[in-house]
Amino acid sequence: MNQTIKEQTQVVSPPVNFEVDPGEAVDKVKQVAKKTIDDMGMNPFLRKITFFSSGGSFLDGYVLSIIGVALTQIKPLMDLNDLWSAAIGSAVFLGILVGTVVGGYLTDLIGRRTMFIIDVIAIGVFSVLSMFVGDPLQLVLARFVIGVFVGADYPIATSLIAEFTPKHHRSIAMGMVSAAWYLGATAAAFVGYALYTVEGGWMWMLGSAVIPCVILLVGRHDVPESPLWLASKGRAEEADAVVRKVYGEDVEMRVEEPAQKTSFKVIFKGGYLKRIIYLGILTLCQVVPMYAIYTFGPEIMVAFGLGEGQEAILGESAVSLFFLVGTIPAMFWLNSLGRRKLLIGSLALMAVGLVILGLFPAAPVFIVIFAFGLYAFFSGGPGILQWLYPNELFPTEVRATAVGISISISRIGTIAGTFGTPIILSNFGVGPTMLIAAGLVILGLVLSIIMAPETKDMTLEETSRL
Repeated sequence: MNQTIKEQTQVVSPPVNFEVDPGEAVDKVKQVAKKTIDDMGMNPFLRKITFFSSGGSFLDGYVLSIIGVALTQIKPLMDLNDLWSAAIGSAVFLGILVGTVVGGYLTDLIGRRTMFIIDVIAIGVFSVLSMFVGDPLQLVLARFVIGVFVGADYPIATSLIAEFTPKHHRSIAMGMVSAAWYLGATAAAFVGYALYTVEGGWMWMLGSAVIPCVILLVGRHDVPESPLWLASKGRAEEADAVVRKVYGEDVEMRVEEPAQKTSFKVIFKGGYLKRIIYLGILTLCQVVPMYAIYTFGPEIMVAFGLGEGQEAILGESAVSLFFLVGTIPAMFWLNSLGRRKLLIGSLALMAVGLVILGLFPAAPVFIVIFAFGLYAFFSGGPGILQWLYPNELFPTEVRATAVGISISISRIGTIAGTFGTPIILSNFGVGPTMLIAAGLVILGLVLSIIMAPETKDMTLEETSRL
């Protein structure tokens, strides 16, 4: 019996070096026993945080994409010319530019959770108001305000996910954000398809965004404040309480830096300025072609001979499914292949797809579909990294601000691209339009070869110091 007890003791006891002071040995054993957030797995509460944070991205994809389908009814109803169509399509991106900068800063200043609730309410209210616009200017203004709050949700939701999620699950959790965007865009295409023949269907298309807003509001009400944000503000006791609630009593939060004040200056000092410029340009190169396809998808499908009316909307839905499906393997490839390798390979294949579309706009349907599928499927990795990289590469006190600024830089190009797409399509045709998109992706590829970092398997503290 004594022998059995001895064997059990040898199995469960951690190794202790008694050549050092016994007190130090006990302290080392205690340190080994303690767990940090990055040692944990994904429990149900963390999945809930990821799900309802990703819901903001779903809303984003939905409200940005539904306008492309709604415009097919609005244009003849309000007798819109290309200039008004471009203004309506790009107004939301101007709002996003404002919302990401202001929302990111406020998120770092007053907290993630407060902004988390405000933006969903505002998107729902202005989506309903957009149903009752009487002229194109009113619709431009409504879309601008929606864009402000959509833009605010980018840094809010992604900061929460990055700060709650253990490092080995971060790419998958952020992949859910990207997948949710494409799911929202795909849902918008199918809703638009269903309402296309309904009289006044455009009103229901624009107002339908209130439904996911209500669901998100209910789901977000008990999501706690980020413990890393609380700690960065010197509120250690509150941070510890959140950690115990979410992860359990045996988990501690390791804070290696003293509390810091939120300041724009941090973003533009040292190596951070180089990072923010790279991330802004990379995101611009990745999203401008995508948003052009979503905002004016039916017109682009018609130009490629993929049908008209409802058939064109169905073609856009098929492309959207390629975007959505591509995010699923990319979530796992980001951990197995690494961030840098996947980003460079994906951008290269995306460029090939767009070049085919640009050089052969009159190609058979199966080639056009293949090229769209190639571009859309491999957008998965870069689509995730536009959220993941800025959250990994900046410290907690300015993380949301960094996300906001990098997204806002990209939206300058998105505004120009969305405004210019219908004009370029009308004057030069779909081939040159696709070649311009390919040129942007190639620019992102070249910059990534030169500048893209590798952050796989690193903690947020480690990645922010690269």
